[in-house]
Amino acid sequence: MAKILVIEDEAAIRRVLVKILSEESDKYEVDEAEDGLIGVDKIKKDDFDLVLCDIKMPKMDGVEVLEAVKKLKPEIPIVMISGHGDLDTAVNTMRLGAFDYISKPPDLNRLLNTVRNALDKKELVVENTLLKRKVSKNYEMIGESEAISKIKNIIEKVAHTDARVLVTGPNGTGKELVAHWLHQKSERAKGPMIEVNCAAIPSELIESELFGHVKGAFTSANKDRAGKFEAANGGTIFLDEIGDMSLSAQAKVLRALQENKIQRVGSDKDIKVNVRVIAATNKNLKKEIEDGKFREDLYHRLAVILIEVPALNERRDDIPLLVNYFCNKIASEQGTTVKTFTEKAIKLLQEYDWTGNIRELRNVVERLIILGGKEVNEEDVKLFASK
Repeated sequence: MAKILVIEDEAAIRRVLVKILSEESDKYEVDEAEDGLIGVDKIKKDDFDLVLCDIKMPKMDGVEVLEAVKKLKPEIPIVMISGHGDLDTAVNTMRLGAFDYISKPPDLNRLLNTVRNALDKKELVVENTLLKRKVSKNYEMIGESEAISKIKNIIEKVAHTDARVLVTGPNGTGKELVAHWLHQKSERAKGPMIEVNCAAIPSELIESELFGHVKGAFTSANKDRAGKFEAANGGTIFLDEIGDMSLSAQAKVLRALQENKIQRVGSDKDIKVNVRVIAATNKNLKKEIEDGKFREDLYHRLAVILIEVPALNERRDDIPLLVNYFCNKIASEQGTTVKTFTEKAIKLLQEYDWTGNIRELRNVVERLIILGGKEVNEEDVKLFASK
């Protein structure tokens, strides 16, 4: 049921608005306040889906109410109620964030349409917020070990800056989680997060993928195409497995980092980009530099902040937390009951050699959930977790 608050100092108009809304739908629960101070106090204490607020009121006028509510609960749509002489102010309130305004005396159809539209918008805002939270949960970093706590601490210090970060560690340890945390906790969180797996793109196509191309740049270039750097403008680009990037592409990435400019393949026109770069690799880049496979100047550009993600074997204390997390996540994905693991089963999992790291543990937990008993025990682990 949608909760609506009517803030209006004229008792007659307040009663009319409450009566219209209450009689319109049994899905509306309508409360009222005779001035702005009382209205704001009610908004602080209760959750409303919509506020109708008069502009001219004693003690606290409608503009002040609007500004206060936008600070307290910005998701609540506010419809202003304006007298004939308040129209200019009413229009200005929309610049301050009001959803709409209605004139006195209220036209029935106009009022009800505005209320429905405002409630629809509120529902979309809530759905969008929940979706963002759901997306964020896909990149949770689970663990309380000293190594993971250290990484979380670095992220908290670095995320709000534009410092470039190089994330290293074995395959399957969760390097991409670090990148997503850095992005989501940054000032760029509202911008795009573009991921590029440098190892998955053929070397002859990597430059086109990163920087785009113009029509006719090569045989299959049938039209102009923007690259990943342009797509990430205003946000973050995550260059995964950067150790597999060709030397020629490395040179262009270096220029992009130095000058904040790129050129599409086949063009000499500079395109400005505002991108934060996070890179990751499972290779020893210093060894790659010695072997002439990676540019030292690019390494130093990328490794302003260096984050090393440990192998699972180095953080075995986190395995119980990870198992519990995967149990809940898999049950949610499959629509099944959450299974529990016995202490002995967990202890046995902690003793395994996890060469595939977190990725391997997730697969093993899913296998045990599917093939194990109602409660996964030590025998289930011995039977189904073997490699």
